[in-house]
Amino acid sequence: MIPREHLRTLIEHRGAMFLLDDVLEWDDTRVTCTATSHRDSANPLRRAGALAAVHLIEYGAQAMALHHGLQAEVTGEERIPGWLVAVKGLELKVSRLDGVESPLVVTARCLLVYAGGLLYEFTVEAGGNRLASGRISAVSARRQPLDIQSDK
Repeated sequence: MIPREHLRTLIEHRGAMFLLDDVLEWDDTRVTCTATSHRDSANPLRRAGALAAVHLIEYGAQAMALHHGLQAEVTGEERIPGWLVAVKGLELKVSRLDGVESPLVVTARCLLVYAGGLLYEFTVEAGGNRLASGRISAVSARRQPLDIQSDK
């Protein structure tokens, strides 16, 4: 088991926006995490007491970032923060999360790593039922100098 305090050092989110609890397992291509923050009335993603299922994207993105951080730690490579830029193939099986009593099981699987970013697929389940799935793309937050050719 990886201490939660250590997990918090592997992604950019702090405080209540760190939504994951534990890593159940991980290897070079995937990570499976648990989360109970969807049951917290102080969850920062709630609006008017409700937590919309679309926020499962954030759970998937945090699992993705956590996997990238764990990989970087093992390989000794620099962990580069990223920006979520696209979600494709999103399937939501519920409309809200605030009524889901079971812990969330969030799995992120790496499909592609390239110089400028990452592509992962994710699933979120609770009580053995799939709540969401999709693909997430992120690009490196490291600024690259622009190579602009100009006639002026």
